[in-house]
Amino acid sequence: MIKTAILTISDKGSRGERVDGTGEAIKNILDSKEYTIEYYKIIPDDMDKIQEELIQLCDELKVNLILTNGGTGFSKRDVTPEATMKVIEKNVPGIAEAMRSASLKITPKAMLSRAVSGIRGETLIVNLPGSPKGAVENLQVILPALPHGIEILTGKASECAR
Repeated sequence: MIKTAILTISDKGSRGERVDGTGEAIKNILDSKEYTIEYYKIIPDDMDKIQEELIQLCDELKVNLILTNGGTGFSKRDVTPEATMKVIEKNVPGIAEAMRSASLKITPKAMLSRAVSGIRGETLIVNLPGSPKGAVENLQVILPALPHGIEILTGKASECAR
């Protein structure tokens, strides 16, 4: 099982002014035979708070996968990629590139995404868009590769699979 955390980054959501449809959409798309949701939280678009949550999830809770959503656009408060880059040890640009490439076939606005992905310890962090539709479309692109990548990251892949 892939221990997963979903972190919704939204000022309005964290204040209870908006229902988190994106976090729910992410939960619904993950196969319960392969992924367990170990953690779910809505936090504000705050650089320090995002970093604190990511570090706790990686270093203390030791989840295998963190799926953030929100904060990847052009707004002044959109700082999720910057917070992610401050906590990761290795960049994994192919994931964000694949998501943007697939999304460009749906909308030219995909090129405006600043999402990143990377590794801290044995945790993969992936930034998804804040909209339910965008998050699901992006997640569907990368889901086929995630289990293999996490197996390698955690050392659980067999030598034959490498």
